[in-house]
Amino acid sequence: MARGINKVILIGNLGADPELKYTAGGTAVCKFRIATSETFKDRDGNQQERTEWHRITAWGKLAEICGQYLSKGRQVYVEGSLRTNMWEDQQGNKRYSTEIVVRDVQFLGGGAQGGGGNYGGGQGGGNYGGGQGGGNYGGGQGGGNYGGGQGGGGQGGGNYGGGQGGDFGGPPPTDDDIPF
Repeated sequence: MARGINKVILIGNLGADPELKYTAGGTAVCKFRIATSETFKDRDGNQQERTEWHRITAWGKLAEICGQYLSKGRQVYVEGSLRTNMWEDQQGNKRYSTEIVVRDVQFLGGGAQGGGGNYGGGQGGGNYGGGQGGGNYGGGQGGGNYGGGQGGGGQGGGNYGGGQGGDFGGPPPTDDDIPF
């Protein structure tokens, strides 16, 4: 039997500052909401705009990075999967909430801090700690690697982390650290 695909990719703006908390076990969890807007023409040919709000959740090191660097109004690219949570309210009614659990966050232009970088993994140039792309530090695949990997190229830029929320993987090596 074939398996399904659960993948979400969004670009939007934060509606409020993110909320960073820690579980009882010490794992970081960051929750924030982003708005995406689309335009369309109604039956009369008038231009209309519709805004959707999306609940976003990041875990681990990625959550800490989001909590530190994201702020209200900031434009972000998020990639992850949908998850629906169910609970009972005080009256015993079943309640549902759908969120996007992110694996990759790229800080785009706009908002208070501008600039950009990819935090949490994925493909791109200038990686720290993993991923695929050119100019990697700490592993991965791409041209101009430091710390291993295979030549090639990549898409995107300014990646930090790797895999599922990753770690920074340390600072980029100096000329003395490179083995050739």
